[in-house]
Amino acid sequence: MRHIISLLIENESGALSRVAGLYSARGYNIESLTVAPTDDPSLSRMTIVTYGNDTVVEQIAKQTDKLIDVVRLVTYTETPHVERELMMVKLRAVGSQREEATRLVAIFRGKIVDVTDSTYVVEVTGDSGKIDAFLAAVPSEQILEVVRSGVVGIARGESALKV
Repeated sequence: MRHIISLLIENESGALSRVAGLYSARGYNIESLTVAPTDDPSLSRMTIVTYGNDTVVEQIAKQTDKLIDVVRLVTYTETPHVERELMMVKLRAVGSQREEATRLVAIFRGKIVDVTDSTYVVEVTGDSGKIDAFLAAVPSEQILEVVRSGVVGIARGESALKV
């Protein structure tokens, strides 16, 4: 089962390494990892996507929460939440490919953010399923490069990950 773990962590060198090392040392795979500062410059927000049964993920979440750098941790598996991922993909776009690429971008509510005489750079934002569907819809020979941000998530309603 897919799990999203979000945590506030002290914005210090080595903190990311300690969290990632915990997963690595226990043989857990991190499918997606995003980290960025918050509105408080002393804290960063980390979002981890991993797979495993509920018991295994609960155990790793508890071990993560015990790390000294971790200020607060929440899992969004059972909680109503909103999640998004950003992807930029460079497409070969010459001749009729340009029109087809433009049509696909519109269908997926993406944006063409860069244009050259032979390529488009396209931005698509949404859940991972939407991102995967866009990639599946584009002929593979047109895809030159793909960059994905990883998942970010936030709880719905009044619930908030704060200190």
